[in-house]
Amino acid sequence: MRNGNFLFTSESVTEGHPDKLCDQVSDAILDELLKQDPKSRVAIETLTTTGLIVVAGEVTTKGYVDIQDLVRGVVRDIGYNKPEYGFDSDQCSVLVSLHGQSPDISQGVTEGEGLHKEQGAGDQGSVFGYACNETKELMPLPIQLAHKLTERLAEARKKDEVKWLRPDGKSQVTVEYENGKPKRVDTIVVSAQHDPDVSYDEIRGTIISRIISPVCGEWIDEQTKYYINSTGKFVVGGPPGDTGLTGRKIIVDSYGGYIPHGGGAYSGKDASKVDRSASYMARYIAKNVVAAGLAESCEVQLAYAIGIADPISVYINTYGTGKIPDEEISKLVRKYFRLKPKEIIEELKLLRPIFRKTASYGHFGRNDPDFTWENTDKAEILREAAGLRGKAKESAVY
Repeated sequence: MRNGNFLFTSESVTEGHPDKLCDQVSDAILDELLKQDPKSRVAIETLTTTGLIVVAGEVTTKGYVDIQDLVRGVVRDIGYNKPEYGFDSDQCSVLVSLHGQSPDISQGVTEGEGLHKEQGAGDQGSVFGYACNETKELMPLPIQLAHKLTERLAEARKKDEVKWLRPDGKSQVTVEYENGKPKRVDTIVVSAQHDPDVSYDEIRGTIISRIISPVCGEWIDEQTKYYINSTGKFVVGGPPGDTGLTGRKIIVDSYGGYIPHGGGAYSGKDASKVDRSASYMARYIAKNVVAAGLAESCEVQLAYAIGIADPISVYINTYGTGKIPDEEISKLVRKYFRLKPKEIIEELKLLRPIFRKTASYGHFGRNDPDFTWENTDKAEILREAAGLRGKAKESAVY
């Protein structure tokens, strides 16, 4: 949580954006392998451009996936099912290049095989999690509104409410803060792929009335600025308009730039990779800290070394909003949260095939029972341990 008066902006993209298409392909392959072999080791990268999808990476599994068929199914589900879109699930080429996980990495991740006997982290790196009381989901308002706009674009297209919409699209929301708290939406940017025979005036009017107003109505005012398809035309989209890659929307996936990011992508990776699993744990920690009333906002950093089970550091920053010192919250985190990779996987149930649906509209701030990292089941424990039990909590939403 920042102090003072300022503008802050976050963006989101639809499931038809080429980068998001790649994230969904990577996670769909992961899910299918986890269905057959929950201990599958998967690190899948996907690339797409005009008429082409390339799947590459490392896989060690007892399962089998018809990747050609699976990839085409994902593309079809997203909505690229007509040749006139310039990208078609039945006509695009799919190239595959996979090999097994490096044995040098595997021995550090497999319990009892490496230099250290516990299951270690699948790589080195730091991850971040965050929560704040700006929204009921305990997420920053700019990214939450941006995601809801792109979700609404997809809903209007798939329900045939707006017949000229195509799969690709983006949103961007700028929120005005006063004394560190969200006051209003200053600017909204929406870029929506469309059929060629629709007028710009119809696009602009429909996007504002059917997409923006239902999502952002309580935050917009007469001074709110709208930039709708601001080049004037967005017919060419998806892979023909922009090459896509797995992991290129990591800020969209997380907190919209509101806090730092460790740099590692989530999609396409099984839970032995702390880029994914520890990021989910960091969110789980931060959300419980805020839900417990220990702070109005909470940033968590966890850092790991490859092959080592315990995190090498745990960092908490409540931006001066903590009811107890940050170092005391850090001690509570160490005491009440299980932070070794094997423990994270067990705690958050990350061997299930639940990941494709994380690959669009954010990994955090979503009300889905499979998103175990969104649970606040440790809030009461933390509140009692911090000596705050029975004291009134501040409102969770501004």
